[in-house]
Amino acid sequence: MKMLRLVPEAIRIAWQSVAYIAFVATIAYLSAAPSYQHVEPEKAVVRLVISHATAKVGECRQLSPEEIAELAPNMRRPTECPRERHNLFVELLLDDDVLYQGMEQPTGLWKDGPSNAYQKFVVPAGHHQLTVRMRDSGRESGFDYVHSEEIELQPQQNFVIGFRSTKGFSFGAG
Repeated sequence: MKMLRLVPEAIRIAWQSVAYIAFVATIAYLSAAPSYQHVEPEKAVVRLVISHATAKVGECRQLSPEEIAELAPNMRRPTECPRERHNLFVELLLDDDVLYQGMEQPTGLWKDGPSNAYQKFVVPAGHHQLTVRMRDSGRESGFDYVHSEEIELQPQQNFVIGFRSTKGFSFGAG
């Protein structure tokens, strides 16, 4: 009786081993082949990566003693400040041709978080004039931040445009 139980167990383990080996062989093959090229040989990638908290929609205001008294005791405060932020308008130009023009809304339940712009562009490698402009104050025209630079894109290069409110725009290879 014990011999009959061992044979099916041995066969099951053998088939399970074959299945594991086939799975590992398939993963090993797919990790190296077929080859994949992210971008054409004569092209480069320009990435716009911005996460920025724009200006708030309104100014803080002082509450009167009567307004403070109307509030619940745990909600009393001397000033009231709006949470909502303006939309972020971004424009990206390559050799005076508009690559991107977009309005990004603030994140968050009350639109009080940063606005995010993430875009990827495949462009010809070579010498270019790159200009990025941004408006974060809510005004209707003009720009609050502008940066323009002559760049040399190498074939298959990954070029990143970032922004920090303390330093402004940053251009560089990623």
